Amino acid sequence: MKQKLVVANIKMNLSVPESTILFERYKKEIKPIRTEIVVCPSYLDIYSAEEIFQGTDILVGAQDIFYEDEGRYTGEISPNQLKGFAEYAIVGHSERRKNFGETDKIVAKKAAAAVRHGITPIICVGENLHEKMDGLTKLVVTGQAEASLSELTAKEIENSVIAYEPVWAIGTGHNCDPATAASVISNIRNLIKVLFGEKAAKKVRIIYGGSLNDKNITGFLKEKEIEGFLVGTSSLDHNIFAKMIEKVDRPKATEQKTKPKPKKRKGK
Repeated sequence: MKQKLVVANIKMNLSVPESTILFERYKKEIKPIRTEIVVCPSYLDIYSAEEIFQGTDILVGAQDIFYEDEGRYTGEISPNQLKGFAEYAIVGHSERRKNFGETDKIVAKKAAAAVRHGITPIICVGENLHEKMDGLTKLVVTGQAEASLSELTAKEIENSVIAYEPVWAIGTGHNCDPATAASVISNIRNLIKVLFGEKAAKKVRIIYGGSLNDKNITGFLKEKEIEGFLVGTSSLDHNIFAKMIEKVDRPKATEQKTKPKPKKRKGK
């Protein structure tokens, strides 16, 4: 069985001192046994996060990455600068696509740049509300996946991560039905099988993201196609995030805790 992956995307939240407090709480409260945990802080916090998580099982990732190694690109961060600090990098997040006009071509170049420097890309794909309502989910998502993976080899895809994040479910409080999410992920995997072969399709990890919390994550855990989670807002609360990790990491123990006690028989 593949190791599950849970990624905390802090986004543009928290000051450096606030992030330090949150990460120290993560370090104290999150002790994964089977699950791979990645925390993606702001660029300002990456160095301190790497220091805090030294000697733990929590890895550090970047929220974005540029596709050139160096040059006149004011404000950008290259994969070469992130080496030694970030082991993962999110590319093509829907907020980057929407707010900064990132195309599938740009996402593909970023994914390739990450791989070139030994950083694992987390490649995001997902449909917006209008596309969902028009029944275009499969077409849009598989189209984004094909284009965003276009600069990677089958071997490189095996070691990458794809995150299905329906845009209409991000930060809205509305999450996708687990069975529907699993079906979309199955479509992505089938696409990779056709384009890059069965081995790549089997080995690539495909995760889900979109308004997840410690309550609704249980439903997604029942779907075998979903191999992990990209967590946004819920990762800002160490209590909620720790509970989510516990459910992913030790599902049977969690089920036992929440299982209602059998009623005692009444005497005659």
